Amino acid sequence: MRTDPVLVTGAAGFIGHAVAHRLLERGERVIGVDILNDYYDPALKEARLSTFNGRAEFSFERADIADAERIAAIVNGAGVKRIVHLAAQAGVRYSLENPFAYQRSNLQGHLSLLEASRHAPDFEHLVYASSSSVYGDKPMGGEGFTEDEAATAPVSLYAATKRSCELMSHSYAHLYKFPQTGLRFFTVYGPWGRPDMAIFGFTQKILSGQSIEVYGEGRMARDFTYIDDIVDGVVGALDHPPTPGEHRVLNIGDSHPVGLMDMIRSLERALGREADKVMRPMQPGDVTATYADVSKLHALTGYQPRVMLDEGITRFVEWYRDFYRV
Repeated sequence: MRTDPVLVTGAAGFIGHAVAHRLLERGERVIGVDILNDYYDPALKEARLSTFNGRAEFSFERADIADAERIAAIVNGAGVKRIVHLAAQAGVRYSLENPFAYQRSNLQGHLSLLEASRHAPDFEHLVYASSSSVYGDKPMGGEGFTEDEAATAPVSLYAATKRSCELMSHSYAHLYKFPQTGLRFFTVYGPWGRPDMAIFGFTQKILSGQSIEVYGEGRMARDFTYIDDIVDGVVGALDHPPTPGEHRVLNIGDSHPVGLMDMIRSLERALGREADKVMRPMQPGDVTATYADVSKLHALTGYQPRVMLDEGITRFVEWYRDFYRV
C-alpha cells in the first residue's frame, strides 16, 4: 500500500468529503484542505469534517487555495504526488452578485494547484472539478453533451471560470508535462449535500411548510447523479492518469436527464407531502437541460451509475431527517 498522501481540496465540501472517505476506506492517507467559508452554513461543513474524527490517516489544513505559497508548502511538505482538486466557489446565481469570489477561488485557486503540482517531485496526477455548465445552453432531446463539443459559449460567470480552468490546465500540461484530468460534473445530490442545490433546498422548504420556487416554470431537466456513483468516477479517474503531458476532460454524470417536475414528484413521495409550487421564469445564467454522455469515462474506468433517482432521493431524505431531527 502506498504511503504518500492524496491531497483533497474542498474536503469539507459535499463531494470532497465523500471522496476523502472513499480513499481512506481503501487504505490511502489523505490531507484535506478547505477554507470553511460562509457561502453556506459552515456548521454543515464542520459536521462533515467531524466524520473524520479518529481517522489517523486523515489530516486537515484550513487554508485558502488562492494562497499559492501555503498550498505549495502543504504539497511539498507532505510529498504529495496525487491531487483531487474539488474546492471552488460554486453556484450560478451567486455569481451574479459576487463575481470576484469566482476570480479568487476558481481562477487564482486553480493556478495555485497547477503551480504546486508542476514543482512537486515525481508528480503523478492532478484531477480537478470542472462543470457541465461549460457547455452552455442546449435544448432537451437528442444526444447528450460530449467532451468533443466546443464549449465556447458559457452563459454564466461560474461556467466561464470553469472553462478557463480547463484552458489553464491544458497549457500547463503542454508546458510542464504532468498528467491532468478535468471532470465535468453534472448535478450531484445525496446525503451531506449542499443547501444551495435544488433537492436539499426543496426538502428544507417542504418540511417547514414553505412554498418552493420552480424556475424555468418546471421545464428544465437535469442529469441528477447520486454521490456514491460520482465518487466511483472520481476515484476511477484518479487511478487512470493520462500520459505525461496529456490533459483530458471527461463528463461525469448519470446520462439519464430527469425533468424538474419529475424530480419534485419523486421528492414529494419520499417526504409524504405535496409541495406548494410557485412557478418562476428562467434565471440569468441557468440552462434548460443537462445531459451527460459518459462513454469516455466508462471506457476508461468501467464507470456505471447504479443509484436511480427515487432510491437516491429516499436515502437523502432519510439522512436529512436524521441530521436535522425533523
